[in-house]
Amino acid sequence: MASNQNMKELQWFLQSIKSEGLNLHSISFYLSQPASGCYQETENSMNVNISEESISYFSHLLTTLAASKNAKSTLRNLEFHLVQWEVDEVRMLGLLLENNPNIKQVVFRGNRFLGKSMSELSEILKRNKMIKEIMLSESNIGSVGAGHIASALMVNHSLEELQIWEDSIGSRGAEELSKMIEVNPTLKLLTIFDSNAITATPLISAVLARNRAMEVHVWSGQNRGKTSKVVEFVPENSSLRIYQLSLSGSCRVACSLGMNFTVKSLDMTGVRLKSKWAKEFRWVLEQNQTLQEVNLFRTCLKDKGIVYIAAGLFKNRILQTLHLTGNWFTGVGVEHLLCPLSRFSALQSQANVTLKSLSFGGGRTRVGRDGLAAILQMLTSNQSVTRLAIHDDLSLRPNDFVRIFESLEKNATLKYLSLQGCNGVQGEVLLQTIMETLQINPWIEDLDLSRTPLHNSGKTQGIYRRLGQNEKTEPEMDLLVDMPLTEPKSCRVFFCGQDYAGKTTLCNSISQNFSASAPPYFDQVRTIVNPVEQAVKTVGMKIKTLKDEDTKISLWNLAGQHEFFSLHDLMFPGHGSASFFIIISSLFRKPGNKEPKSTGEIEEDLQYWLRFIVSNSRRAVQQCTLPSVAVVLTHSDKINQPSQDLQLTVNSIQRLRDKFQGFVDFYPTVFTVDARSSASVSKLTHHIRKTCKTILERVPQVYQLCNDFIQLLSDWRSENYNKPAMKWKEFENLCQVKVPALRIRSRHDNKERVEMRRRAIATCLHHIGEVIYFDELGFLILDCEWFCGEVLGELIRLKARKQNSSESNGFISRKELEKILRASLQSPIPGMGSKVFENLEASDIVRMMLKLDLCYEQDPSDPNSLLLIPSMLEEGRGKPQRWQLSTADSIYAGRHLECHDSSHMFLTPGFFPRLQVHLHNKIMALKNQHGATYSLEKYLISISINGIYIRVELGGQLGYYIDILACSTKNLTETLRVIQQLIIPAIQSLCQGITLTENVMRPACVQNLTPPRYRRTQIVSLQQLKQALLSLPADSMYDYQHTWSPVSDSGRTILQAGFDFARDILSDDDFRQVLHRRYYDLYNLSQELQVPLENTDGQDHALGLSEETQTVEPTIGGIAKGVEAVLERLKIIEQEIRDLKQEIQGLRYYEHRLLLELHRKVNYLVSFNVQVEERKVPNMFYFVKTENYSRRLITTMITGMTALRLHMLCEFRGEMHVVEDQIGCELMQVDNRAVRYLAPHVKNFMKLVTFALKIGAHLAAGMGEMIPDLSKEVAHLAGGTSMAAGAAAAAGAMGAAAIGRRNRAAQGSRDVQQDLRAAQQWIVDFLRERRCSSGKDIVEKFGLWRVRYRDTGQIAWVCRRHIYTRSAEIIEVPL
Repeated sequence: MASNQNMKELQWFLQSIKSEGLNLHSISFYLSQPASGCYQETENSMNVNISEESISYFSHLLTTLAASKNAKSTLRNLEFHLVQWEVDEVRMLGLLLENNPNIKQVVFRGNRFLGKSMSELSEILKRNKMIKEIMLSESNIGSVGAGHIASALMVNHSLEELQIWEDSIGSRGAEELSKMIEVNPTLKLLTIFDSNAITATPLISAVLARNRAMEVHVWSGQNRGKTSKVVEFVPENSSLRIYQLSLSGSCRVACSLGMNFTVKSLDMTGVRLKSKWAKEFRWVLEQNQTLQEVNLFRTCLKDKGIVYIAAGLFKNRILQTLHLTGNWFTGVGVEHLLCPLSRFSALQSQANVTLKSLSFGGGRTRVGRDGLAAILQMLTSNQSVTRLAIHDDLSLRPNDFVRIFESLEKNATLKYLSLQGCNGVQGEVLLQTIMETLQINPWIEDLDLSRTPLHNSGKTQGIYRRLGQNEKTEPEMDLLVDMPLTEPKSCRVFFCGQDYAGKTTLCNSISQNFSASAPPYFDQVRTIVNPVEQAVKTVGMKIKTLKDEDTKISLWNLAGQHEFFSLHDLMFPGHGSASFFIIISSLFRKPGNKEPKSTGEIEEDLQYWLRFIVSNSRRAVQQCTLPSVAVVLTHSDKINQPSQDLQLTVNSIQRLRDKFQGFVDFYPTVFTVDARSSASVSKLTHHIRKTCKTILERVPQVYQLCNDFIQLLSDWRSENYNKPAMKWKEFENLCQVKVPALRIRSRHDNKERVEMRRRAIATCLHHIGEVIYFDELGFLILDCEWFCGEVLGELIRLKARKQNSSESNGFISRKELEKILRASLQSPIPGMGSKVFENLEASDIVRMMLKLDLCYEQDPSDPNSLLLIPSMLEEGRGKPQRWQLSTADSIYAGRHLECHDSSHMFLTPGFFPRLQVHLHNKIMALKNQHGATYSLEKYLISISINGIYIRVELGGQLGYYIDILACSTKNLTETLRVIQQLIIPAIQSLCQGITLTENVMRPACVQNLTPPRYRRTQIVSLQQLKQALLSLPADSMYDYQHTWSPVSDSGRTILQAGFDFARDILSDDDFRQVLHRRYYDLYNLSQELQVPLENTDGQDHALGLSEETQTVEPTIGGIAKGVEAVLERLKIIEQEIRDLKQEIQGLRYYEHRLLLELHRKVNYLVSFNVQVEERKVPNMFYFVKTENYSRRLITTMITGMTALRLHMLCEFRGEMHVVEDQIGCELMQVDNRAVRYLAPHVKNFMKLVTFALKIGAHLAAGMGEMIPDLSKEVAHLAGGTSMAAGAAAAAGAMGAAAIGRRNRAAQGSRDVQQDLRAAQQWIVDFLRERRCSSGKDIVEKFGLWRVRYRDTGQIAWVCRRHIYTRSAEIIEVPL
């Protein structure tokens, strides 16, 4: 009866095909099944089971499908299981493929090709131009079958993916495929899983030799049945990773790299190499033009091999990074290796100047005396290497390292030096030498001395402090050094996405794909169950654990509901743990309808998660590699055919990939899947497997015991009622019984040493995501899904449970919270029951929450204190906003902190709740916080401390800025000190890695509590404001005003335009920073101008900064102390203002002296050698160029410059300036003679303008927008003879002689005089050529008259204004 029923199903399927009643995209055939039948996996996919008795139906089905018109337009994928192919059946398959051009994928699993059927399949592939992917798994095709496929693909240039799994094609088959690669330019992916690793050599060699952009993955199963990767080439990253190859295979690959241009990174870590390979690789280094990084860790290379590599470096001009750690060479190899990086005489050029990073060392590397000499020579003479690492050396003594650091005193290029594990890094002499070297050499940015005796003894703190970095927080390595490290065996895959994205369904399908033994019938059952699962939205976080050989892969399904987003930060991996992120977005808004999402909606979803990943990865303590990210679009089964919207979405994702390049490792392929179908997610599953293995190879190693503990903890839970937590005592017992390396063996054993080892293992397990552990809590959370989903989920649900007033405003009693948590712990979880209370109490969970900054105690000294949980807070928007204290004498100040790179990072949803807790704990820990109050709303923190009221508000889309507003009756400086010393450091401590820029907010916005949307434009950068003050003369600083623009909304004025004095928005501390910087600049300028120091006490007091500046510390009492105390306070404030004005007055006096000195020297210039020269033309001239209705000052003279105009300055003593509306004289083209005569003058004139700008002289004011950025000119101003001569010759005259005599630099002055005489002669000749040599012509062109000073008799050329206003001092002397 059952057999008849099965036959009816096949007949029904045949009839449905003939009647065109099915719309199928995918059909899977399972032959040799116990019973025949068919079932529909999804609405577009069908599984057909055919028994031995019904085998004839298979041919009939193929013929019927070939004739079906409906299948011709819809069928895309075919899959065949356990089929015994005859020639006739293959021909029927060929007819089916020819009649159905939309079929893109054909999969053969466990098939057998009999007779000439493989040859017939080859002929079909030669003709077919539509199939994109063929997969052959366990089909026993052998080398002959591989040859047939290769011959077909030599003709077929449309196939893009070829996969051969669990087969042995042998070296002959691999050679045939390599010949195909040489002529096939379109194949994009080649995956081979063979029983022998030898197949990899011809394949990868052909790909490299022909420069194919083909992704290649070759796996081998020869090592005791375990699968291992042999070769991986990813053209998108230009990286080639070789895991295992024979010596001949390695040599063949090296030969293929010589003319290759697709590989930039070569990694052969762990491959045993010899000098024969190195000889071939020398040719690669000499010929290759793209290879930038080579990793040869632990490759057993000896001296001869290193000599060949060194020889290649002599001609190489591309390689930037070379790692040789863990090889077997001696000092001879080191000497040859460093030879191309060294110079042995001043006349010799460095052979290789492109290599930037080099590492070597290891237990079997013996540097020795010869190697030390080479290192010293390289460090002394090298001019290109920026990173050098010598690891785990046992041959160098402390005195040798002293010599190394002494040689660094002359090295100006090395930025990073690593001496990890070097036994000779020890002793006080070496420590003193390092400190002295760092004082002399400012270019060294980082020293890595971890695992050295000097580090283990705790003496490196001073070194790291000198470098400006904190010492690494590691356990004492001397107690852990003998604990072996290994590659981690567990990886976390985070499924990120909004709700209804299909994350849970996708997890289930991927789990099924990981279970290779699951029968097809399981899919049938799952199809019935899935709609029920999808009807209920998954709430909270879920974790699935999978096994891939010896690797554990855990799928972390992050809750997509917005209320859970604030908890996601707690689950983010840190400390370089292995993790992989899959961002999932549905193509439709709701699963129950077919309303598609717009491209913008999908891009917004993806961009949130990308910014979340980047923000948290920057916050992680140790970021070894960029986070790996892949994008999955679900519900693709609802799209009947590719649409333009889908292509727009893919293009949008490509733009996101480009935007986040350098922030994440973005996989280029976008997966579009039907999350319900295990076949649809097979490629994604394969990618997860592949990526997890790659990540585990890249992340830092972990203790070997950690990998062992993963299974131990799983066994312990199975034996103990599946308890989700473990007390520390239970962990100690497990170590004592099960782990010999962590066992206390006798009463005299070092118990502290064993305890430290145990805690180090627990901490390592915490970092890789296996447990949640903190030292002070005394227990480990073993079930992360239970803690993150059930326990922390209770915090989200608490808001809905609030029923009485005691829980209002976010507060809840400790007893009430413990009661709720206890109910959660006692819920009927299978296998757990009430046994959980044997080792975990609700109070332990509360302590864990306090540790994670999820809540805080209102009064820490009270054991029954109320707890505030930020997740329970309500929004206060809509409530009236006003200051608690607002009087006429109140001052208002605001600061705006904004993410510097808000397009890639933001303040995550979990940041502000943690800030609310962290800031409370910090304030309560202060000694002077008597009477402080602290209240919260969802996006607001209100603080009152010592009479200062502060509001901290989170703002911006996705929270990219924080506003700090303050109201106080105290002075501005005291108020801002609280913000700068308390609030801002607390914010920055929680967003490490994210740069926040500080801005000043308009006080009127703070006073009126203007809504955030209106005050966006009412801020100014703090650094910009300080820079504006620095650009002003001293007498203008205190009265500087910053102007605010008006704000309006729909024609209604919100804020009028206005201004604030800088002194009203900056504290005295900020002002003093500006003044100190100003004094520093003026002091350097005084040195340049050779200003003599005065010895009188009064003038010293005016010139110098006050050594002891009076500061006013804030009072703490909070209680009024009477009118006398208030008056005394006002006197102190008044005195402080007087002090600040006194400093500004001193600065003005200093500027005045410098200005007098400048004018005195300029007067030398305009009056020099009056008896010889009759001053027939002005001396003070400059050139401008007119462009786009604006004028630009010429700072350098270059041959060929055109359309310049010559202008003259008014030379009146002490008031030299630019003459307005001056016509000037046109210079059509600059020739070589003009450059030779005028270049020195132009350079020195720029120095004069620079000095005038610094001091605030009148000269700069007239030039306006003509003056360019003079920062480079200022940087080149130097002391000594040239500086004095330059100052003397600034305007183009010859007063340098007088100043030169002061400096005893007669020769330098004579050179300057010659230059200036040449410039003057050029001016005289130029004006004569332009017929402008008479006084009348000069008046017409330049507006200058020739006059004589009545008192000195000197000649000058002055403007019309000085002719009339200074007529009593001068007499006109016409030519």
